[in-house]
This record gives sequence, structure tokens and C-alpha cells, in this order.
Amino acid sequence: MEYLIFSALFIVLHIISYYTAGAINYRFTKDIYTGEDSLSTYFLRDTSKKEEALRINKLLIPGQIIRGLLMSVVLYPLLGPLGELSFVLRFAFLGGIMLIYADFASAIPFCNTIEGLIYMKKRFVTRDIFLKIGSEAVIYSVLFGLLSSYFLF
Repeated sequence: MEYLIFSALFIVLHIISYYTAGAINYRFTKDIYTGEDSLSTYFLRDTSKKEEALRINKLLIPGQIIRGLLMSVVLYPLLGPLGELSFVLRFAFLGGIMLIYADFASAIPFCNTIEGLIYMKKRFVTRDIFLKIGSEAVIYSVLFGLLSSYFLF
């Protein structure tokens, strides 16, 4: 039962952090994601098109529930040791693992990952784009680290 409660709460905190970071960051990155000549037009759906936005909205919550569940299950063996850490160390670990493992060091090439810097064309990995997109990961990681460190343990 402890694992189910942990996963359920983890999922809720992940979704809150995900939506908050996305909403804040979208104000500064909308130009990257929308329009025919946007940077991501070749590989992401255009949220300014109604049918694509509807599809995204339909799948967003289920997708984040699955992501949250998978990320929470991986932490099961560490629940005891994490509970013994101070709030600051838990925050550093949980926020850091999200920022590093789930984003910057991800094996997926994207504008704000190490793999992206290696494999993507230069126009997709400029410093401005890296910082714009990477800032969402920082916001998410800090918020998730704070919330999860406080509420999960």
C-alpha cells in the first residue's frame, strides 16, 4: 500500500510541476512551437492548429500519468534511504535527478540535451534555444524537487 500511495502522490506532484513549468515557459517559447515556420515544425505537432491541439490535450494527462508512474516505480528501492535524508538533500537529489536524468542527460536528441548538441543541426541548438527550452526543465525540476521533498516523505 505504501508504494501505491507514493506513486499516486508522485504522479500528482509530477503533473502539477509539469503544467506549471510548461505554462510559465510557454510564454517565452511559443514561437518555437507554433506556426508554419516555427523551429519545431519538422518534428512537433503545431499547437496553433485546432486538430493537433485537441489530440495533444486528449493524450497529455494519460501520458503524464504513465510518465509519473514509471518514474515513481524506479525510486521504490530508494524510499527508505530518501526518507532519512534532510529536506535539502532530498530536494537536491529529486530535483537533480529530474533535471539531469530526465532532461539534460536524456538519450533523446533535443534542443536542450547533450545528445541534441551532438546530433542536431546547428539551427536547433543555439544558445538562445537551449536556454529557452532548458529553462522549463529547470523550473520543473526545482518545483518538483521542492514539492516531492516536502510531500512524499
